Amino acid sequence: MESNDEPEKKQKGVVAVETALVLPLLLLIVFGIVEFGLALYDQAVITNAAREGARAGIVLTSPRPTTTDITSVVTGYTSSYLISFAAKNPTPSVSVTNAGGSFGTALAVKVSYTFTGLLLGPLMNPLTGPITLSSTATMNNE
Repeated sequence: MESNDEPEKKQKGVVAVETALVLPLLLLIVFGIVEFGLALYDQAVITNAAREGARAGIVLTSPRPTTTDITSVVTGYTSSYLISFAAKNPTPSVSVTNAGGSFGTALAVKVSYTFTGLLLGPLMNPLTGPITLSSTATMNNE
């Protein structure tokens, strides 16, 4: 007569093998979701930083805000809210067009940032290249 314990022992080995095969895929999916969420968050921060810089540049003050003033507003915003795992204080590149313009002229602030990511970003960089997030805000001078 055969024992009933043998099929359970065989199943325990199958479960371990299935877990070993599926777990890396599940972890890759979870890390991918986290990385994508971080990239979307950083894109929102870059967009808001460009908007804050443009707003600071168009408000009527005396003297008119310079490119340096607008850049410091943007870098101050991004240093407070941008999430980066590569650097303690990530510094995006900021370009300002038509700073200190007259009433009704357009001021454009473009903010660009290279997203590094947590785990998948550095692993994918050799294949895809760096991921650059950018946003431009354009407002008319007051």
